[in-house]
Amino acid sequence: MSWQRWLAEQREERERAGLRRALRPRALGEDVLDLAGNDYLGLSAHPEVRAAAAGAARTWGAGSGASRLVTGTTTLHGELEAELADFTGRPAALVCSTGYHANLSAVTALADRDALIVSDAHVHASLIDAARLSRAAVEVVPHNDVDAVRAALEKADGRRAMVLTESVYSVLGDAAPLPELAALCAERGALLLVDEAHGLGVVGDGGRGLVAGLGEAPQVVMTATLSKSLGAMGGAVLGSPELVEHLVNRARPFIFDTALAPAPTAGALAALRLLRDRPDLPERIHDRAARLAERLGVTRSAGAVLSVPMSSPQRALAAQDAARQAGVRVGCFRPPSVPDGVSRLRITTQAGIAEDAWDRAVEVLAGVVERHRSAA
Repeated sequence: MSWQRWLAEQREERERAGLRRALRPRALGEDVLDLAGNDYLGLSAHPEVRAAAAGAARTWGAGSGASRLVTGTTTLHGELEAELADFTGRPAALVCSTGYHANLSAVTALADRDALIVSDAHVHASLIDAARLSRAAVEVVPHNDVDAVRAALEKADGRRAMVLTESVYSVLGDAAPLPELAALCAERGALLLVDEAHGLGVVGDGGRGLVAGLGEAPQVVMTATLSKSLGAMGGAVLGSPELVEHLVNRARPFIFDTALAPAPTAGALAALRLLRDRPDLPERIHDRAARLAERLGVTRSAGAVLSVPMSSPQRALAAQDAARQAGVRVGCFRPPSVPDGVSRLRITTQAGIAEDAWDRAVEVLAGVVERHRSAA
């Protein structure tokens, strides 16, 4: 079979299943409320964040120019790492170019053929890919099932073991049982890697994430992204100084990647400082998410994401289009992006939207969901 024919068949198969995706560029100044993106706190467009990013570009240039180990590390990276560690209560931090790279770096540098990885069934694709690349033995366990994690760790047979979870999950919006998992890993001598991509800036005391509530917890490694609540881009791994030193020397996705550019580094730093001074922003997220969940008749989220199950991929697409026509953009998650195979509207609660605009969005979404959730 030729490559051209194979590609055509793949496209036709996606079309039949209602799973074809396409890029849809946003136009500047669109008259639409964005409840699909992950700028939860509205900090991406905050004047102080914009000014910091623009100033860094003028001062340092558009790009970092090299990998972190060559000449790509600037004083901005050091400031951001120090303040991220302080804010989240971790001893040290290492900034990467993306959250995806942060997860790849942490897992592949810590796990190898002699290790066991126990992975929650709902973890992000970056953790799944990292586990595969590590070449460790991988056991996938049912979602948020601590007993299943315990049973898997009992089969470690002396191997180094790592448990993968998210603090707040990106599709269902539910939280992991972190205290139980952390205690279990401490008991078994395992590492617990917690992806706080959807937790940082949203949950915990002042938006510090759920890992901060575990105390020192030396058995816990935290990863995070700078592209959601902090409104910029990039990622970070947080843990002990010894962990960071190991990653600098062994994490291939960090070592061989060009450093995060000055503009998003400075933008994330400015957003972090705003978050530190504005504990009302995470509180607004939870208030709005609770009200919207009640109106739509869905489970209240632990974070900013609300998940609305739809009867089919086609119904989910139709509802997404209807909301867009009414001036509200929402996400549409279909297989393979959903861990349980159920297509959903994915609505991200936003703190940066004015109250009257938010009320209008709630009315639009209530009507769209009522019409499309179970339609044939």
